Amino acid sequence: MTMPIRHPIDGEGVTVDYLNGLLQHSGQAPSIADVTIEESRTYGDQMVSTAARVLFSVRYHDGMAQGWPRHLMLKIARTDDDVMAPFYANEVAFYTQLRPSLDMEAPRSFGGHYDNETRHFALLMENLTTRGAHFPTVLETVSIDRLQRLLETLALLHARYWNASLLRQELAWLGNALEGDVAHLLNDAAAPYIQHEIDTQSFKTELVGKIGWTGSELQAGTKALHRHQMSLDQCLVHGDTHLGNTYFLPDGQCGLLDWQLMGRGHPMHDVSYIIATALSIADRRVHERDLLRYYLDQLAANGVRNAPSFDASWAEYSRSMIWNVYVGWLTTPVVNYGWEINVMNHLRLVTAFEDLETGKLVREIM
Repeated sequence: MTMPIRHPIDGEGVTVDYLNGLLQHSGQAPSIADVTIEESRTYGDQMVSTAARVLFSVRYHDGMAQGWPRHLMLKIARTDDDVMAPFYANEVAFYTQLRPSLDMEAPRSFGGHYDNETRHFALLMENLTTRGAHFPTVLETVSIDRLQRLLETLALLHARYWNASLLRQELAWLGNALEGDVAHLLNDAAAPYIQHEIDTQSFKTELVGKIGWTGSELQAGTKALHRHQMSLDQCLVHGDTHLGNTYFLPDGQCGLLDWQLMGRGHPMHDVSYIIATALSIADRRVHERDLLRYYLDQLAANGVRNAPSFDASWAEYSRSMIWNVYVGWLTTPVVNYGWEINVMNHLRLVTAFEDLETGKLVREIM
């Protein structure tokens, strides 16, 4: 069944008719009688990176639909520019095909659709603020306990498909770090843009110069990392686990947002990124080894019997920092998150790159 209307790119298009059409397409029963837009954020608003968000409340026909929330969020394309389309298609696939079978903390989705013609998308999701969710940034202190809870969430995700034949068979459609539209966008299409950021943003020029790698060398090293890690343990990875893609709940649970880069990959991709962005430089230096051990213990607690050793994991944790520097934040313009958050992430990641001798470890596999 085709969508009766095109997906909007701002709050003005989020109407009763549109929402009911999306619900009908997704095979959902409730019918909405009225909608009130509470907040609409599009590209250019701080904290909006690759997709726009509309928060709204609804009134259902015949009272509140059983099990359906009154407050919802719609995630939609950030602009008419279709550059981010591979991300959109990937995230819709996660929420419609994988999320229902995952027993972990991640937002609930009530319907989703990707339009191949317009390359726009929509994901109807719970408004996490109704559960008291807090959305952390690098400008605040994250406790070791909170970071452990996030690592527990990652271990649950990774253990679910750890080296599973399912990844090579039924889920073979999932992309990986070198194959698929998302990989092409990140590894190749983004390279000129990243170089432009290095050349024109003074703080990026200085930080990249500090580690002694050029933009083209970082690109080649990142691809070498992917080729190397594809021969190691594989699982379903979130793909973009910087602190800004997480949330904390009052009961202590910690969840993961923004699944646009999910796919088949090596677990240290996720683990290195969350530890390096969540902690101050000083705290990371003190705690990262113990946190890696904690993650490995959580894998075992979730049934993984063939997890790599600490030493092997530490080497891949350290190597993975090249992606965190090159793709993770050099791609991100200041307008997305604001000056302080952007600079803080770059500073933490570049320092980790130096501390962990990432350059030396990556050159060993190039």
